[in-house]
Amino acid sequence: MKKYYSKSLLQLFTFLLFAVCNVSLAQEPPPQQPPDDVAGNWTIYAKDPDGGTSTKFVQIKQNGTQLTGHFKGPNQSGGIEGSINIHHIEFRTKTRDVLTFRGRVEGNKMSGNFGNRGRHGEWQAERTN
Repeated sequence: MKKYYSKSLLQLFTFLLFAVCNVSLAQEPPPQQPPDDVAGNWTIYAKDPDGGTSTKFVQIKQNGTQLTGHFKGPNQSGGIEGSINIHHIEFRTKTRDVLTFRGRVEGNKMSGNFGNRGRHGEWQAERTN
């Protein structure tokens, strides 16, 4: 009887140890992928909401996922603020007419949509430095 009890106790202990290890492994989040490096000077080619096209320029400074910098468009210029999450970028201009750019980064190129006062256009950008 004592031998059976010891064997059962050992099996129970082994099962519990295995279960606890699997639970702790299952609760670990996957490793976080770092954000793309978007620091530098970019030229933005935009299809504007009114159907025209324009060229804009942005200088981006990056601190982890936070973005700051400077924007220059055909009719206004000012600072920017935004963020990047792995490949997804979003930034806003600190200008009279605020433009919000959202898109995807692929190496030295970006593309997406931008908006101003409920009107939207498309944009593509290339790193120039």
